[in-house]
Amino acid sequence: MKPESLMVSYGYKPELSEGALKCPIFLTSTFVFKNAEEGKAFFEVAYGLREKEENEELGLIYSRLNNPDLEILENRLTLWDNADDAAVFESGMSAISTSMLTFLNPGDTLLYSNPLYGGSHHFINHVLTRFGINIIDFNATDSKADIQKKLEDKGLTDSVKMIYVETPGNPTNSLIDINMCSELSKELSTEESKTLFVVDNTYLGPVWQNPLNLGADLIVYSATKYIGGHSDVIAGAVLGSSELMAEIKGMRTFLGNMAGPWTGWLLMRSLETLKMRMETQAVNAAKVAEFLNSHPKVEKVYYLGNLSAEENPKEFEIYKNQCKGPGAMISFDIRGGEKEAFKFLNSLNLITLAVSLGSTESLAEHPFSMTHADVSTDIKESVSITEKLVRLSIGVENPEDIISDIKQALDRI
Repeated sequence: MKPESLMVSYGYKPELSEGALKCPIFLTSTFVFKNAEEGKAFFEVAYGLREKEENEELGLIYSRLNNPDLEILENRLTLWDNADDAAVFESGMSAISTSMLTFLNPGDTLLYSNPLYGGSHHFINHVLTRFGINIIDFNATDSKADIQKKLEDKGLTDSVKMIYVETPGNPTNSLIDINMCSELSKELSTEESKTLFVVDNTYLGPVWQNPLNLGADLIVYSATKYIGGHSDVIAGAVLGSSELMAEIKGMRTFLGNMAGPWTGWLLMRSLETLKMRMETQAVNAAKVAEFLNSHPKVEKVYYLGNLSAEENPKEFEIYKNQCKGPGAMISFDIRGGEKEAFKFLNSLNLITLAVSLGSTESLAEHPFSMTHADVSTDIKESVSITEKLVRLSIGVENPEDIISDIKQALDRI
């Protein structure tokens, strides 16, 4: 069956919950063992003292280790990306930071792409560096040879332990070649030390892009966005192989940043409509982009659906190879600068002025001064994040109403 069909029942056994059709919210900190022998057996598996026996299930111990809402949610999340296992966290940043802290040690190097979500950029530049981790960045326009030269020039080639990319990049939809980065991670790996390749798939996934199928080792999500999709829950997720996920879940246990049962229940509810929501948002976004493309007060539109083999041959090839659709994120340059961008944002009626993305409602924000305020001006300008840039997250409202609101706001400039 397709993932959207399995989202309503996969991994849940009604007979274990008094026949309840939907998984209840298990608001409990700890779970009762039938006997001491069962408690011993559960802990042996939980702490890796022995492997699970055939048909043996990991028993419930303590909600920091496992909880029915969390386990069922993680089982369902794996279906979208063909992952062995998933781990859900209380925020996207906890998913990202835990993944990095699990595999990076002092003296290691993190190679990362620009642009990134502002929170990720801050953590990499201002937190990881405090622990003696080297960092080096590259842009979507850099080739594999360009990246290799940057590493060689800084003498960091042999110490790269992780390649971390966000594609499409927030907020300009810049594409990083996943296959190229996968090749690079393999070339940088040795028999003694593997270079992991991690993709932030928040902008397109899991419906429009599946990086594990393209060579990534791990996927991270801000599950607050499309997966949650209703602007009422903060969450994050990491997906990958059983081996890597065991290490991440081990770190999560001791950092204590796993998602709680209420978060798990809300995300399970959202998964049932994930594909329908994302498909509606994509249809709406295509119509909005078409309107913006021809508007005289719009200088440039950053939308994957605008890519063509004639005008953007390299990006178009990457897009066709790794993306299943253009998504529902659009950024555009207004003719002018901050004054004109703010006038537009302040004039919106239906579209809400707020950060975040991927929810049912349409949102607008100013990346230069908001989500990417902490990124240096030099880096922002190198990836087209300027004062005239506006980012739109297109929701599920009637597309004619969304366009009408954009039109009247542009008319006020």
